[in-house]
Amino acid sequence: MKAADGIYRIQGNVIGIMRSMRHLVVLVMALELVACAGSLPSSDIVTEANSATMKQFFLGPEDILEIAVWKSEELTQKEVVVRPDGKIGIPLIGDVDASGRTADELASHIAGLLKKFKENPSVSVKVREVNSYYVYVLGDVAKPGKYQLKSQATVLQALAMAGGFTLYAAKNKMQVRRTVVGQDGVSKDFTIPARYDDLMSGNGAIKDFVLKTGDLVVVPTRAW
Repeated sequence: MKAADGIYRIQGNVIGIMRSMRHLVVLVMALELVACAGSLPSSDIVTEANSATMKQFFLGPEDILEIAVWKSEELTQKEVVVRPDGKIGIPLIGDVDASGRTADELASHIAGLLKKFKENPSVSVKVREVNSYYVYVLGDVAKPGKYQLKSQATVLQALAMAGGFTLYAAKNKMQVRRTVVGQDGVSKDFTIPARYDDLMSGNGAIKDFVLKTGDLVVVPTRAW
């Protein structure tokens, strides 16, 4: 009987330990859920991350444009360079803000200004050469630096150009730092979390997104 009592006691202790472990696992899972919920990016951060698309390119300094005004050779210009101040010169009109607009938006804007001088002006703008698009990749990557690009790139594409992560990279703490200048001229800074696992899987709140010119991709060092 004493042996049986000992076995029962051991079984009871094992069951108690198993129950405690289950409670601990549940507690850990709950804490992880709370931590994940607390780290979710705000809606304005998610919106900003997705604000640029491959189909939408914003003009900037040093871009070379071709501006055609239908039935108006004197206004048509085969090669116009966007100046450092973001403006271009148009006959009859003068200086026009080009930086921050798409080619179609600039064409519509010029057409609107020409209505003072021409009836129903038709304007088209083509980008002959892209020189204003660049991004920075800094931190624990193989080739950090500034990358001047001729076409838009996503975060993962920028990482590939920088040679990928080093052994010490905290890839799931990666960030994209961005400054956006509003129409009122006021600038706003954004820090967009870009977890590598989320970018690769496409399951996170922020997926692999298109970088804007001047974006800074930061890959911090892993804490040991």
